[in-house]
Amino acid sequence: MMYDRGWMAGTSGNLSIRSSEGIRITPSGRDKGTLRTGDLLLVRDNGEAGPLLPIRPSAELSLHQAIYRNRADAVAVYHVHTVESNIVSEWATSGKLGLPLLEMLKGFGWKTEDPDPVLPVFSNHPDVGAIAREVDQLLSRESGFRLPGYLIRLHGLTVWGNSPEEAFKHVELFDFIFRYMVQSRFLPSR
Repeated sequence: MMYDRGWMAGTSGNLSIRSSEGIRITPSGRDKGTLRTGDLLLVRDNGEAGPLLPIRPSAELSLHQAIYRNRADAVAVYHVHTVESNIVSEWATSGKLGLPLLEMLKGFGWKTEDPDPVLPVFSNHPDVGAIAREVDQLLSRESGFRLPGYLIRLHGLTVWGNSPEEAFKHVELFDFIFRYMVQSRFLPSR
């Protein structure tokens, strides 16, 4: 479904699910339109992958591990590359993107008395492990309401949820919010 919606074109993006055995994650370089459940690779809690060669887990495994380390309730982590997530990531200032106060925020558990919603935006660079360390630092020290996701500038959106269905819902909600933000830039000012 994510491929069909244009959220994971070609080989972009990755998905993982936490299980009692470890993390099951999509393989590196695979076209997401052809994936099946059996294609998910097992990476044990100690970071060891089973006998996979020549198949490797997603190069962004460390981003998923940072979330699982810091969010005990996270069962699924989805990383997608949408056009709108890349556009709005450029609008961030000081590593944060303020979101409009849309009704859709309630789908994340946001309440009107909560602080205005802000999404973290990390710089994109070739060392994925360095980005994962920044994610780890942010998630380990946060307090208060926090949206279940973040952006990597000109790269994509990462979300998590307490089930695969909830993580999917979070992608869907962010996608709506980002599309609204992009399209509202073209509305005549009042």
